Amino acid sequence: MQHLPIFFDVKQQLCVVIGGGEIATRKVSLLCRAQAKVQVVSPELCPALKNMLADGKIEHISKTYADSDLDNAVLVIGATDNLDVNRQIAQTAKSKGIPVNVVDNPDDGNFIMPSIIDRSPVVAAVSTGGASPVLARMIRTRLESLIPAGYGRLAELASKFRKRVKEAFDNSEDRRRFWDCIFQGGVAERVFSGHFDEAEHLLEQELEKASKLKGMGEVYLVGAGPGDPDLLTFRALRLMQQADVVVYDRLVAKPILDMTRRDARRVYVGKERDNHAMRQEEINQLLADLAKEGHRVLRLKGGDPFIFGRGGEEIDTLAAQGVPFQVVPGVTAAAGCASYAGIPLTHRDYAQSVTFVTGHLKDNTMNLNWTQLAQPAQTIVFYMGLKGLPVISRELQAHGMPGSTPAALVQQGTTHSQRVFTGTIDTLPEIAEREQPKPPTLIIVGDVVELQEKLSWFTPPQTSSQGATTPILPGTEHNATRA
Repeated sequence: MQHLPIFFDVKQQLCVVIGGGEIATRKVSLLCRAQAKVQVVSPELCPALKNMLADGKIEHISKTYADSDLDNAVLVIGATDNLDVNRQIAQTAKSKGIPVNVVDNPDDGNFIMPSIIDRSPVVAAVSTGGASPVLARMIRTRLESLIPAGYGRLAELASKFRKRVKEAFDNSEDRRRFWDCIFQGGVAERVFSGHFDEAEHLLEQELEKASKLKGMGEVYLVGAGPGDPDLLTFRALRLMQQADVVVYDRLVAKPILDMTRRDARRVYVGKERDNHAMRQEEINQLLADLAKEGHRVLRLKGGDPFIFGRGGEEIDTLAAQGVPFQVVPGVTAAAGCASYAGIPLTHRDYAQSVTFVTGHLKDNTMNLNWTQLAQPAQTIVFYMGLKGLPVISRELQAHGMPGSTPAALVQQGTTHSQRVFTGTIDTLPEIAEREQPKPPTLIIVGDVVELQEKLSWFTPPQTSSQGATTPILPGTEHNATRA
C-alpha cells in the first residue's frame, strides 16, 4: 500500500490553495464541502472562484506565491500552472510539517486527493495511488450506482440509536451482529425508499426483539447452486461473508466454499452413498446448538435447500427450538445442469411439464409412481439416480415408455468437470457402465434431450482446479457419447 487512507478533519481550519484556475476550483470546492476555512493565493481568480468569493465561501490574497503564505495552515494544495512554483510550495510545506498535495504531480507532495463518493455522513474514497486518476473516477462512478443516496440517512438513524444499542448489548460482537441485521434488512430498505418514520419504528422493534434474544445467533440456510460460483445470489454471497461457522455438504464446490469468510470455522457434514459423515438428525441439532452458542451459522447446501436438500427438516428443528433462521434459495441442480448441457426442461414442441424425482435406491427398489412418470410430453429429472439407473430404465419401459425415448446423463453440471452423455432410456445403463460418470450426475429423460446437440453452448476447459474426471477431446465436449 503506497498511501495510508485517512479522513482529515479540516472543519474551520485554515487550508491554503495556491492557484486561481479551474483545477484549483475543484480542490477549493472539496475543502468548502468539508467546512474548511479556505484561503486562495493567486494574482487572478477564474469566474467560478470569483463567484465563491462573492458568496463569502473563500478568502482571496491577490499576489504571487511566497513561502510565508503557508504560515498557520493545516493543509496546503499547490495548483498553479508552474511546475517549479508547485515544487517550491511542496518543499516549504514539508519543511513546516504541513500536509501538501501537488495537483498533477503527486510525487512532489505527501498526500493525494482520492475520488470521493459522498453520502454524508458516509463518505467513501477511491484511489489508485496517483497511477491513474481517470481509473479512480471510473471506479467511483460504478460505486456511486451501487451505493444508494439513502446510506447517509441510514447512518444518521444509526447514530441516533447508537447509545441505546450499546446499553442493550454489553458484548461488542453482539452489537456488530445487531447492526449487520439492521443495515441489511427491512430498516435499511425503508430508509432507501424514503419511509424514515417507518424505519425508525421498525428499528425500535428490532432492538426490543434482539434484546430478548441476546446471546442467540442465527442460521442462514443457503443454496449454493449446482457448482458454478457465478450462479450464487447476491444475498447468498453477503451471508457467506458474515457467517462465523460454515456447515457444508459434499456437493458444495470448493470455489464456492472459498468465498466464505477465511476465518470462519468449517464443519463438513457431507453424505456419500453408504457413508454419512453425520446423520441428518445430528446435523439438525448441530445447527441449533451452534446458534444457541451465539454463532452466525451458514448452512451451505448444493443446489436449492428445499429441493431434495432436506432443508425443511433442518429449519423445522430450528423453529421448534426458537432459533432464528433465514432461507436463501439457490439454482437447483436440474435447472442449472440442464441449462449448461443445452437441454431445455420444457419446450412447447416437446414437453409441457417437468417433474423432479429422487432416484435414490432403498433396498434396491424405488417406490415411485412409474405410471405417471411414463406419460408422454413431459421431462423427468432424476436426482441421485446413478446407482439405480438400471431400475429406472427397466421400470419406465415396463410402464409404457418407449425404449427409444431420449435420455441424458449430466455429470457435475455447470462446473469445469461437466460431461454430457446422451442416448436413450434403453441404452443409458450401458453408457453409464462404459463411461463411469462421477457423482453428482443427473438423469434427464424426455424428448427435449433431442435438442442437446443443437443447443449446447457450454464448453468446459480440458483442465481445471476442480479436477476434470477424464480428458475432453476436441469436438466431443458436449456429446461425449451418442448411442
